[in-house]
Amino acid sequence: MIDPQAGPRTVDEGTSIAQQRTGIVLGLLLLLAGLWTIHTFLPALGWAAILAVATWPLYVRLRRAFPPRGHDILWPALATLAVALLFLIPLGIAVVQLAREARVVIALVEEARRSGLAPPDWLANLPLVGPAATAWWAQNLSSGTAASGLIERLNHGALADLSRSFGGQILHRSVIFGFTILTLFFLYRDGEWLARELLRASHRAVGPHGERVGRQMVASIHGTVDGLVLVGLGEGVLIGIAYWLGGVPHPTLFAAATAIAAMIPIGAAIVFCAAALIVLAQGSLGAAVAIVATGTVVVFLADHAVRPALIGGATKLPFIWVLLGILGGVETFGLLGLFLGPALMAVIHLLWRDWTKTENDAPPPAERNLPPAR
Repeated sequence: MIDPQAGPRTVDEGTSIAQQRTGIVLGLLLLLAGLWTIHTFLPALGWAAILAVATWPLYVRLRRAFPPRGHDILWPALATLAVALLFLIPLGIAVVQLAREARVVIALVEEARRSGLAPPDWLANLPLVGPAATAWWAQNLSSGTAASGLIERLNHGALADLSRSFGGQILHRSVIFGFTILTLFFLYRDGEWLARELLRASHRAVGPHGERVGRQMVASIHGTVDGLVLVGLGEGVLIGIAYWLGGVPHPTLFAAATAIAAMIPIGAAIVFCAAALIVLAQGSLGAAVAIVATGTVVVFLADHAVRPALIGGATKLPFIWVLLGILGGVETFGLLGLFLGPALMAVIHLLWRDWTKTENDAPPPAERNLPPAR
């Protein structure tokens, strides 16, 4: 509203305001152009930021216990190498196991070409599909001629296209992983300076409120890492013991698959039910029931007691918001959404509380117990 007491704006004031608006528009356009230029590597930047935030407290403790001397490169390099090995060692073990299984598959294909394959004893014991599967096996794989015909009917062109596509995806994922590790090194090395710059920028843009939003996101990421990764590993270990006792083939691989799948709701149930079906097909009904019962109890306790306390407890976020953040994040951002989704929900929940709060209201519990910046 124009102040009648104020005099008319001078030409310089009008020009200054116009220049500020033009500068803001130009800055936004340049920011969008920059984001579009690096949009392929944005997932790598996101993963590097999440890994840095999740491991930063441990990294700071190590630096304080053993202060760096000279150039501050040793600790960032060692921390980056440790995170890289945390992913590469399990991946290498899985590749070795898959290579061994591939040899078995190739040998079975060659045997099928020569003399066919007799149906395994457990095939007929599969629930619902056992008789149909046995009949299909007898028709297509019992003799060498039938098996060769089935193999020849495969579309070799489609298999070649699939191989090329798979190889391209492996190359793309490798580049993204390498860029993530490289970015993580610089985040470890310059993390304190970057945190100060982000804090200064948030104060300049939105005032002290920006720092609270940042703390809420950091707390949410810590809680999500504890609730998803650590609880998932615990589920994998406990259910893996049931796999080993129940006679599941390759129990270690199944336990690892359970730990990874447990980060997504109902993911672990799919894996341990598949393992139970394999054991049931081998004729061990009691072991299959025990695996399903153990998996159900472990997943129920993890999803309804441990995870809500870890994820929601870090930011006082209701578990329904956490669940919506995980599911919506995975749907929108893929695996990265496992951590981005709850963080966004935590910020939205904080902003909602601030918007609905009146001056006479006491600070909400999440405000009082918000952890300090790390």
